[in-house]
Amino acid sequence: MKSKLVLLLGALLLFLPDAFARKDKQDKETFQWRYEIEPVVGQAKQGSCMVKVWTYAKKMDKAVAQAQKNAVHGIIFKGYAASTDGTRLPGQKPLVTDYETEMENAAYFEDFFKDGGRYMRFVSLVNNGTPGPGDLVKVGKEYKVGIVVVVLKDALRKELESAGIIRALNAGF
Repeated sequence: MKSKLVLLLGALLLFLPDAFARKDKQDKETFQWRYEIEPVVGQAKQGSCMVKVWTYAKKMDKAVAQAQKNAVHGIIFKGYAASTDGTRLPGQKPLVTDYETEMENAAYFEDFFKDGGRYMRFVSLVNNGTPGPGDLVKVGKEYKVGIVVVVLKDALRKELESAGIIRALNAGF
């Protein structure tokens, strides 16, 4: 009986660090923020924007999940340039223009972008996250996957204003 308990505890100690390492690796991949963002033609409601996020990942399912985080992160911190393909889609400035804001509010954004976090309220997949033709490119040992998403930009701005991350538009100078 005692030997079975020792064996069970040994096996548990062997696999437990691996479980934590996988979560740390996933979080590390999230906060590397390796993506590109661009506008796409499509119908989005007033106060939202439709974008394609090119996400780098080793597995397809990870790319789809990460694309949603990347899209919200892109609207907050990167913005995107106007289209250059003749569609005349306008660019979007980032909601946060001060680079230090992300570092100063690291705890807030870590919680905001955790798996299943509050960022999910501001993003939805188009076509269930299925990449279109030409939106899956093998780059070395990983994939560059283009996923189209809609981000509720105005609601996201209100969330950041209420959290004290950015100033309200009507706050004056």
